[in-house]
Amino acid sequence: MRIARFSIDGNVAFGAVEGDKPDELVLDIIKGIPFADFELSGTKVPLNKVRLLPPVLPNKVVAFGRNYAEHAKELGNEVPDAPFAFFKPSTSVIGPGDPIQYPSFSNELHHEAELAVVIGRMCREVPRERVKDVILGYTCANDITARDVQKREKQWARAKGFDSSCPLGPWVETDLDPSDVTIQLTVNGQQRQLGRTSEMIHSIEDLIVNITEAMTLLPGDVILTGTPAGVGPLNVGDEVAVTIEGIGTLTNKVIKRG
Repeated sequence: MRIARFSIDGNVAFGAVEGDKPDELVLDIIKGIPFADFELSGTKVPLNKVRLLPPVLPNKVVAFGRNYAEHAKELGNEVPDAPFAFFKPSTSVIGPGDPIQYPSFSNELHHEAELAVVIGRMCREVPRERVKDVILGYTCANDITARDVQKREKQWARAKGFDSSCPLGPWVETDLDPSDVTIQLTVNGQQRQLGRTSEMIHSIEDLIVNITEAMTLLPGDVILTGTPAGVGPLNVGDEVAVTIEGIGTLTNKVIKRG
């Protein structure tokens, strides 16, 4: 099931995305929330009549860096022996079609296409064999990074946590085997990144076991699983699109921060 969060006539709701052709997609409005038992209402609205929002509003975004060997290599970094986590605040999250605001304190903004895992239930100290039980589904993410700031400040709070630095969407796909799907990213229609999730150094199970040893994850929290090689610059006016096999495409445009 594809679960979208959307706004229509000033109201926010979740809906199940139905259909195959992009111009014929409809939303069957969900009665309740997707983190508990819910029913489809049978009330349907065309997708092109609503505004898609970030598919979830996470309490926290836990991101893992250097989880693809070629990406670590391209930036001159060693591959970590254990998962390497950092955070992006909830205020960094935007949805499909929302603008990425080029921060005034950076001159080197980069894209990073990633598979995002959406947590479906409160969990802590999750054993490997139970990881699938705590996952609601998967969505596309773009870990927008102020690369010059990351290098200069030696820590990543500002470089990766600024407003609009975490586009998510277009929806959550609950029925996906994430072990070997294609991740690609284009800028103005030109391919920049192309990889497969099977290239991850640490698996999704590794990442969730690792982080839940330390902290509780809440429904709607998001795990970013790392980016394949090919990261590169974004400029004001660029349109950047992340496409993940079996999920869909997340598109955002870069604007000057006002």
